[in-house]
Parts: sequence; structure tokens; C-alpha cells
Amino acid sequence: MRPRIVFLPGLLCDAEVFAGQTAALAPHADVAVADFTDCDSIEAMAAKALAVFDGPVSLVGFSMGGRAALEALRIAPERVERLVLMDTGATPARDGEAAGRMELVDLAHREGMRALAARWLPPMVHPDRETDPTLVEPITAMVERMTPAIFAGQIRALLGRPDARPVLSTVRCPTLVVVGRQDRWSPLAQNRELAETIPGARLAVIEDAGHFSPAERPQAVAAALVDFFGFAAPAAGTGS
Repeated sequence: MRPRIVFLPGLLCDAEVFAGQTAALAPHADVAVADFTDCDSIEAMAAKALAVFDGPVSLVGFSMGGRAALEALRIAPERVERLVLMDTGATPARDGEAAGRMELVDLAHREGMRALAARWLPPMVHPDRETDPTLVEPITAMVERMTPAIFAGQIRALLGRPDARPVLSTVRCPTLVVVGRQDRWSPLAQNRELAETIPGARLAVIEDAGHFSPAERPQAVAAALVDFFGFAAPAAGTGS
């Protein structure tokens, strides 16, 4: 049976954020992207990701999706064959975090999703690409496919996220932690700590990438995943 891989998207993200990675893995595995647009808790996201396929799965979680992946592993460790955590963390909400997040929710309701993207997105990408239309416009379009209600639900999920730090030392499946070197939201040090706490985990640092590493450097992230899963890379000159 082909491996089954579920991608777990981050805040305001859909399948587009993983386009480069799903295309690279699809020849080797059954690949799906979970839909979290109707979820307002990390627990609900974890359950939804586990329901995509029956039986064993590998989970690839980006940002918010990484937290959902850790929760899925906590509730059903026997189901998770491999784990990939991208630009994420394991701590509960910080003191004062709610005020900043709710200000963005208010902005989305008051001025719309494009205005939200204009405020929220720049710190999420490499500093040199904050105004790069080839990166910013596709992510902005993805944000605009969401609604203020979806955003508010996902913010509730993040503010109520469980403390996943006790889970880290219990992980027994092969694990890869991926992080953009210039990630200003989930910094390299935070992701390195995840990799050092999870037994046997590997760390892949994506150069010249911020928090949105799968969108900023899709080929580099895809190559890290292909290597981690042990799939054969395309031969040079095949165009695939």
C-alpha cells in the first residue's frame, strides 16, 4: 500500500501553501490536505486530520497545523507513522497574546481580509520579500479565500491551544522539523528545541526563508520531505 500523507495547514492557509510539496510527493504517496475552515480548536483539527484516511498516516503540519499534528499524535500515537513539523511550536498561549490576535480579528471584520493580509503577512515572510508580488499576492489571495468568521475560529483555536511540550519526549515515530532560517514568528531556536526534545528528530533549516517556508522556498522544502520519506528524487532532466 502506498504511504498516506496528510498535510495540516497553518492559520488562514489552504492547499495552495503546500502546492510545491504535494506535487513532489504525489508520485510516491496518497496525499491530502486537511481543511480546517470549520474548526475552532486544535483538538478538532487533530481529529479532522486523522479522519482523512483510515489506518496509518504520516502528518506534515505547518505552523498552526504543526500544533494540530502534535495533538493528533497525542491522541492516536499508533496511527502516526512519520511526523513533520514546519515552523511551529509546542507552548500554550503567551501572556498578552490574545490582545494582539483579537486586534487582527477586529481588523478583518472591520476592513476585510485583504486589509488583514496587508497587516499580518509582512512579518511572516523573509524581510527581503515583504513586498515581492510573486510571493505576497498568492498568499494574499489565499487569505482572501477565507472569511472573518473562519479567521476568528482559528484564532480561538490558537488561543486555546494545549501545551504540547509533554508530548515531545513521547514521540516514537521518525520526525523531521523544518524551519526557515529567517522565521521571525517561530524562530530557528524554537524549532531547534523541538528537534532536540523529540527523540531522534532531524532538523532541516531552509535558507532564505521566513515563517512561510513552504511557500517561500517550495523546492527546498519539497526536497527535504522527499529525502525524509525516502522517496527517490526525480532524475535530472526529466522535468518532473
